[in-house]
Amino acid sequence: MAGGAVAVAAAALTCAAVAVAVTTQIGNLKVSATAEFQPRAFPAHGTLPAHFSSIVRIKSLDGGQPPALQTLIFEFDKHGKLNFKGVPTCTVAKLEGTTPAEARKRCAGALLGTGTGKAKVALPGKPPFTISSPISIFNAPPEGGRPALIAHAYETVPSPQALLVPFTVETIHHGRYGYRTEIQLPPIAGGAGAAILAEASFGRTYKRHGRKVGYVEAECSGGRLQLQGELRFAEGSHLQSLLTSPCHTG
Repeated sequence: MAGGAVAVAAAALTCAAVAVAVTTQIGNLKVSATAEFQPRAFPAHGTLPAHFSSIVRIKSLDGGQPPALQTLIFEFDKHGKLNFKGVPTCTVAKLEGTTPAEARKRCAGALLGTGTGKAKVALPGKPPFTISSPISIFNAPPEGGRPALIAHAYETVPSPQALLVPFTVETIHHGRYGYRTEIQLPPIAGGAGAAILAEASFGRTYKRHGRKVGYVEAECSGGRLQLQGELRFAEGSHLQSLLTSPCHTG
């Protein structure tokens, strides 16, 4: 399901004991997100490997099916960085047609994050029902020097298939933000589904030149790390949110 990309993008700020929660609403549509960052404590200078986790929920207040999520745009704190060089990569061609278990086996070395996605499906002549899928986030070959990733999920209706969402991360200079990604999501269940939940943990460590490094590394500035996101839906509505995660130095 397209929740794979929701999870990886939302997981760009994340994980420890108490989550920072944000709720945004427009009309009948409500989106809530939690985000937190691990570790909380940083040295006064330099970066540390980072691990992120988050949960995003999408709902219609009248209990019906929310509109389909089409586009995600996220800007990430410039006080982080991606060490994508030296990490094994996986490709769309290698992941096509795979179940979650097959995908993780084929591309184990490139696995950067895992989670779960859920979607509400309304098929003609049937009552609405919920489908779910494991989510996997893989490192992909860089594109034009940019870090690239692939989110993998799996749906069973109207027929079993892997949903693959490739995207890149570009460097920007926009105040507090230094990185940006725009993700186009595929239809869920042939267009009959809408994402309602995405949760994921993201980040790994590995050795490079004999030193332990993180795929994601960060430093604490101003007592926080932050993420700005925009969600665009099929019927034209869009929601913006600012997520912050507290940190400290010393």
